[in-house]
Amino acid sequence: MARNMHQAFAGATLVGETQDRRQRFSLLLLNLEEYYFEQHTANHVQHKGSRYERKIRGSLKICSKSVIFEPDAISQPIIKIPLRDCIKIGKHGENGANRHFTKAVSGGISLIFSQVYFIKEHNIVAPYKIERGTMEYVFELDVSGKVEDVVETLLQLHRASCLDKLGDQTAMITAILQSRLARTSFDKNRFQSVSEKLHMECKAEMVTPLVTNPGHVCITDTNLYFQPLNGYPKPMVQITLHDVRRIYKRRHGLMPLGLEVFCTEDDPCSDVYLKFYERQDRDDLYFYIATYLEHHVAERTAEGCTLQWQRGLLSNYQYLLHLNTLADRSCNDLSQYPVFPWVVGDYSSSELDLSNPGTFRDLSKPVGALNKERLERLLTRYREMPEPKFMYGSHYSSPGYVLFYLVRIAPEYMLCLQNGRFDNADRMFNSIAETWKNCLDGATDFKELIPEFYGDDVSFLVNSLKLDLGKRQGGQMVDDVELPPWARSPEDFLQKSRDALESDYVSEHLHEWIDLVFGCKQKGRNAVGAHNVFHPLTYEGGVNLNSIEDPDEKVAMLTQILEFGQTPKQLFVTPHPRRITPKFKSLSQPSSYSASTADSPVSPGEESFEDLTEESRTLAWSNITRLRPHEQHKIHKEAVTGIAVSRSGSSVFTTSQDSTLKMFSKESKMLQRSISFSNMALSSCLLLPGDATVVSSSWDNNVYFYSIAFGRRQDTLMGHDDAVSKICWHDNRLYSASWDSTVKVWSGVPAEMPGSRRHQFDLLAELEHDVGVDTISLNAASTLLVSGTKEGTVTIWDLTAAAILHQIPCHSGTVCDTAFSPDSRHVLSAGEDGCLNVVDVQTGMLMSSMTSDEPQRCFLWDGNSVLAGSQSGELLVWDLLGGKIRERIQGHTGKLSAADLTPPNLLFPPADVPFSSRELPVCPLGRGRSPPDPGWPGHLHLSLGLRDVRLQNGSFNFHMEN
Repeated sequence: MARNMHQAFAGATLVGETQDRRQRFSLLLLNLEEYYFEQHTANHVQHKGSRYERKIRGSLKICSKSVIFEPDAISQPIIKIPLRDCIKIGKHGENGANRHFTKAVSGGISLIFSQVYFIKEHNIVAPYKIERGTMEYVFELDVSGKVEDVVETLLQLHRASCLDKLGDQTAMITAILQSRLARTSFDKNRFQSVSEKLHMECKAEMVTPLVTNPGHVCITDTNLYFQPLNGYPKPMVQITLHDVRRIYKRRHGLMPLGLEVFCTEDDPCSDVYLKFYERQDRDDLYFYIATYLEHHVAERTAEGCTLQWQRGLLSNYQYLLHLNTLADRSCNDLSQYPVFPWVVGDYSSSELDLSNPGTFRDLSKPVGALNKERLERLLTRYREMPEPKFMYGSHYSSPGYVLFYLVRIAPEYMLCLQNGRFDNADRMFNSIAETWKNCLDGATDFKELIPEFYGDDVSFLVNSLKLDLGKRQGGQMVDDVELPPWARSPEDFLQKSRDALESDYVSEHLHEWIDLVFGCKQKGRNAVGAHNVFHPLTYEGGVNLNSIEDPDEKVAMLTQILEFGQTPKQLFVTPHPRRITPKFKSLSQPSSYSASTADSPVSPGEESFEDLTEESRTLAWSNITRLRPHEQHKIHKEAVTGIAVSRSGSSVFTTSQDSTLKMFSKESKMLQRSISFSNMALSSCLLLPGDATVVSSSWDNNVYFYSIAFGRRQDTLMGHDDAVSKICWHDNRLYSASWDSTVKVWSGVPAEMPGSRRHQFDLLAELEHDVGVDTISLNAASTLLVSGTKEGTVTIWDLTAAAILHQIPCHSGTVCDTAFSPDSRHVLSAGEDGCLNVVDVQTGMLMSSMTSDEPQRCFLWDGNSVLAGSQSGELLVWDLLGGKIRERIQGHTGKLSAADLTPPNLLFPPADVPFSSRELPVCPLGRGRSPPDPGWPGHLHLSLGLRDVRLQNGSFNFHMEN
């Protein structure tokens, strides 16, 4: 991480900002939902008028519910006087016996009260000291002319604090705050440049853990500004838009009013978190920043990160942080702090055995369901409970739980949350093992962990501040956290915890925990079945605060929401896919196609792209951006619809909408044959194994088999009631897709000699769709088929059972092309809507969606990179994991409709292929390696079809790596 997450607790100031040691005041000294309005330089006058009179220099802070005096001398305690405990407020000398001092001390303010707090004496963080009894304090302002205004403000706030109903108090204080904000505006003299153009200005609050700070937001064409109403912690917060990398809309208190801005790519701590009073203001500001980012920052999509994690390019830790960020979890909001799972279940052994599944916690169950006996008691109560029912009376993440873990580095936050007190010493975070045991056995303890348990900063485990956290019943003082026997030190504990999080077992099962917290088992029937039901108020949409008219009920509800804990925003509604690593290929999967998704076997005797050595395949795709046009040949009158290249590489077969099948020789560069089966367009073609037969499909509802050796049509399959759009062949089976809304599976071998008995094709299966099918594709083992329809639906079929596995509405228009990844774990689809979508085969989850300016008609891919043919004739090289276009290669001037990669054994050396002899071979060079033999097969040949009836109508190009 670029910064440590603990910097989010920088005294409720800006993240990462260091405070002056002498400035002990922070917003954490305020009550929850209290505002700091203004400060005045003043003296606290003790024993006024007596020979013991003493003046203590400092600043007087006027807050919405209290008066706070911060002495300059750190040996003196900070004084906090709650306004509700004040008996009288006025100018000193206007109250009875002190009247004769009025003229002499015209700058004095008198507070008579019944209770006062003393905080941070000698700058030591400790529980607040409380003094009770009737007392009078006098404060002399340096500017005596402000005394009347300050007194008037204090009297107004005092009236609000003394109202009987909490809702009325909140309403009156809110009115005072809004009045102050309305009387002020953003100071445009603080712009970084006089040439800046103002886009918008509005009122908002800056959010930091437990507190918010009101002020004005302003955005220009170059900067985002926040000006606090009180000038704290500094007069202006400024963020340069050029530095912004990510922005997220947030819900704060279950209201869609938050906006979080990040200036770093992977840091979990944001640079500013803003809460707006109007949703429209939030959305407008988001629009301005998002518009700027579109032109300056490459988008990193949620789906792309899922794909990166699944393929091992993101660690489990990084991916969980990413999911938390997407689910509105923020370091600046303790009610929505990032949540991480307990993954280790063994805190008693002397050694941590990460190869033993028994070492780990069951990630398929929530914490509350890990103990079977406790769960039975909770279920009994749940069944007897009236609606709305819930299984757990507390949440797995709340401000109290976060500070339970972080009290040693954030003691002031716990004091703020608990009215100036630490928790009972025996309830503190004393031991890892004790905490885990209580989470297993405790009647109301179901908490998960926080990211710090898998970070590299041990300070939350060590009492380095020497805090007096109390004495336990056994007599021992609360000090450092007691570690499990297998941890030699705090550093060792975190390292082993990280190792556990990234272990094979957790990588295999983490998707189950994601389902519980962020996914399909978070709410509804699936949550009930998984024993994962919490109080309705914890869920997004569980309550509409705007619909509550009673102000007291509304305030109480909001307080409960903020303090009880909130369930993350639901990110996934289908089961989350498991992670893919080579170690998991032998794992069983609950599906009839487990073998294909795990191992992707290729039938004996049939070559495929997978036959390349790993080195050659990696090399070919790593150089895919170096493709350049090499040859172009025009042989059709209308659009090319299909391409097939012979295994020898000498012949190219193409079909076209001009109704012809043509055979072109790459060696002689001449058209050798032109065959017409009907007067209707041909839609696709393929070569059967052995290169003796070409199969083409037609809009006349038929499939034609053409013998190359005898130059004749040898079979015709009249198999559909409408145009045949696409055909595939594998292991003596033909798969045909049609606009009649079916995909049919046929068994049969075409006749080898013309004149011999025609073969009878047997219909093995009929896969029915709601609308016409435009494209189909098989996985390597031919156990799975994916189809794409005219209405944008992608359907994954299990061919062993002729059943639908998943049906996903992927596109807003026709699906142009589909294909499985080499490992059969993903399906890629391209559509007329310009989208490239990746679907997880196991779960049917849409994992990635990338949009281009124009439709992508056809593509080839290796699972990570995609070479797509676009509407404009460009070849686009997409980086799926990065979610962006890596290269644009000008291939044609018209629409691309078909592409074919020659078999790997046809990566010819330059001397063997006339048209490639003018090109340099691509060599597998690496560190410390010698250049290969000149005859190494290093060229990748690509054949492309063109759809353009105006310019290069009916032509195709050969492309080579340069």
